[in-house]
Amino acid sequence: QVHLVESGGGAVQDGGSLRLSCGASGAMHSSNCMGWFRQVPGKKREGIAGIGSDGTTSYADSVKGRFTISQDNAKNTLYLQMNSLEPEDTAIYYCAVDFGSKYKDFPTPLLPDYEYKFWGQGTQVTVSS
Repeated sequence: QVHLVESGGGAVQDGGSLRLSCGASGAMHSSNCMGWFRQVPGKKREGIAGIGSDGTTSYADSVKGRFTISQDNAKNTLYLQMNSLEPEDTAIYYCAVDFGSKYKDFPTPLLPDYEYKFWGQGTQVTVSS
């Protein structure tokens, strides 16, 4: 079992920055794929960034060039640096993990949400204009 806890969310002005963290505890594997998703109430969950244990990354077009995903394997922590935030980025942000090298069978390490085995509880990000 793996427990994921997101932190770093909050309220910022249009154009501001935030860095989200996702701490993982439990039986982490050396080969894994982690991702960030976000969801606005009443809308479908959106995958925005993914990273494989080999360091390959992928981003949704909506955040490409503004957000950066990274991971510190020694600390079992996933990060999402969010710059140039826009009101449209307002959502609850979730991290997720899947184990193994399955992600290498996909075009990118940002997998469909149903492929991830464990999820965090989410952290709210609010961007005001």
